Amino acid sequence: MNKTILITGASKGIGLAIAKLFWSKNWNVALCSRNVENLKSEFISTNNQTAFIESVDVRNKTVLQQFGKAALQQFGSIDVLVNNAGQFIPGMVHEEADGTLETLIETNLYSAYYLSREIVANMKQKKRGSIYNICSVASLMAYPNGGSYSISKFAMLGFSKALREEMKNYNVKVTALLPGATLTDSWSGTDLPESRFMKASDIAQTIWDIEQLSPSTVVEEILLRPVLGDI
Repeated sequence: MNKTILITGASKGIGLAIAKLFWSKNWNVALCSRNVENLKSEFISTNNQTAFIESVDVRNKTVLQQFGKAALQQFGSIDVLVNNAGQFIPGMVHEEADGTLETLIETNLYSAYYLSREIVANMKQKKRGSIYNICSVASLMAYPNGGSYSISKFAMLGFSKALREEMKNYNVKVTALLPGATLTDSWSGTDLPESRFMKASDIAQTIWDIEQLSPSTVVEEILLRPVLGDI
């Protein structure tokens, strides 16, 4: 039976790269994003693989939880959960628009929190599974014009650490990935060369490689940066 990976924010960037790689390895995929038209044309269920795709605003707790329940009902279990959905709004804490912190916390942290709570009971019962939380180098250090984005990513790393401690006795692995500048739509319009960025496919490959480790090993935290350093 094929394994299943669930990915939020899967329509572009890192999420899409992860979905493509695991699909190419004959995994089933459960994918959500606000815009899913490209996903429905890219991932088409066959006799051997199933693609479960739904349009979800991850800030809507109820809809997000319903998606998690539906994915479990569709596949019976989720082997890998990737909490990838995220949003970046530049600004400074003392100047950014009212509501920026709430928007980024709901998107970058609460979505991972509530979906993990929905999926993890099944993993605990089966005593297997992996959860990957896409954090950021901004989870480690604040940077100019990072504002509430940095706050939300610091919180995401804290969430990952807490969940890791809770899940270790159930044989469920929790990994925090902290990528630096990755060439995604967040950098559209930049005049920097592509060579200055990491590729989204590199983040996907990292997750795939971690999944190949023995059941007795967990990568708790991994930091990835462009070879020339942060931008």
